[in-house]
Amino acid sequence: MRLLAAMLMAALLAPSTEPDWASAQAQAEAIMAIKVILIGDSTMQAGSGWGGSFCAHHLTSFAACVNLARGGRSSSSYVAEGSWQLALNEMSTPGFSATYVLIQFGHNDQPGKPGRSTDLATEFPGNMTRYVRETRAKGATPILVTPLTRRQFKDGKLTNDLVPWADAIKKVGAETRTPVMDLNTDSAAAVQALGPVLSARFAQLSPSPEIAAALQTGTTIAAAPAPTPSATPAPATMDSLGDPKLAFDYTHLGREGADVFSAMVTRELIAGVPALRRFLIP
Repeated sequence: MRLLAAMLMAALLAPSTEPDWASAQAQAEAIMAIKVILIGDSTMQAGSGWGGSFCAHHLTSFAACVNLARGGRSSSSYVAEGSWQLALNEMSTPGFSATYVLIQFGHNDQPGKPGRSTDLATEFPGNMTRYVRETRAKGATPILVTPLTRRQFKDGKLTNDLVPWADAIKKVGAETRTPVMDLNTDSAAAVQALGPVLSARFAQLSPSPEIAAALQTGTTIAAAPAPTPSATPAPATMDSLGDPKLAFDYTHLGREGADVFSAMVTRELIAGVPALRRFLIP
C-alpha cells in the first residue's frame, strides 16, 4: 500500500510530458490558408455538377473548399430560402488569409421554373450584383461564373440557350469590376467539338437506346422524365429540391463530366485570378 502511494506521489510530482502547444506555435511560421466557397445550382453541387471534383482534385491543402451549391436553386430562391445567409456566415470564419466566393446561376432563372424564374432584364442582374456587393462587404472576393452549357443539339449544332444569362453575368462583372470565369463559352465550345454522341458521356448515366439513336442523327430528343420517388430507391433525375438522383439528361454531370468541367474552371481561375494560382492544381 505504501509502495502504491509512493508511486502515485512520484507521478504527480514528475514534470509534465504534455506538449507545450503555446511554445510550439510561437516558434512555428503561421500558415497562410484560404477558403473557397461555391454558390450555385445543381450544375455546381456535388453529385450532379463540377463542384465536387473541383474541391476534391483542384485545390492544394492550403485551401479549404466549402460547396454550398444546391440543385434547383435560382439566383432568387437561393436567397429566399436562407442559403445565401449560410454562405455569408461562412465568409465570416476567422483565421483564413483570404476567402473567395465562386457564384454561378442561370439554369433555374430561366422561364418556366415556378417560384424560381427571374426577369432577365432586371431581377437576375440585380441579384448577381447583390451577391457581389454583399460578398465584398464581408471582406471576401467574389468571382462570377457563367452557367455551364446544356448538351442539346439540332442538326449537329449545339443549342446553347443559356447565352443571354451568361451575357448578363458578364455585364455585371464589367459594371462591378468582378472577375468572370466564362464557363458557358468554354463548355459550349468543348461540347460542340465533341458532338452529341461523345458529349453524352458527360451525363450521369448512359442514354437509352432511343436517345442514343437520336444522338447519332445529330439532333437530341427529350430525356425521360424522372420516376416518382418510392420506398425502393430508383434512378431519377434532379427533382425540384435538388436531391441527387441518377439519370441521363443533357444538363447534369457524372464523374467524367465533373472532372472535365472542373478542370476547365480551374484553368479559367489560373488565368483570370492571379492571387489564386498558387492554391490551384491544374
